[in-house]
Amino acid sequence: MSAVGYRARETLDGGEPYGDYQSMGMPDRQYDILRQVVDAARPVRRDQGAPAARNLIVRQVGQACAEEYRGGGPSHSPWQS
Repeated sequence: MSAVGYRARETLDGGEPYGDYQSMGMPDRQYDILRQVVDAARPVRRDQGAPAARNLIVRQVGQACAEEYRGGGPSHSPWQS
């Protein structure tokens, strides 16, 4: 999900700290992914540098979003069929 990746990179690079998920314009599931990914990327950035942290963000956002939405997108979930 590009919105999650964008916000994660922005937050990691010193952007505004987390607002609430509504102010960021994302569903709460995406917001949870954002927080988890940024929390994981901070020590990587400190220990291995910004490029390694950005790579981690790309990888983890892709994996987490694929897992979270494997049964359907935010408006097309399996229980709405």
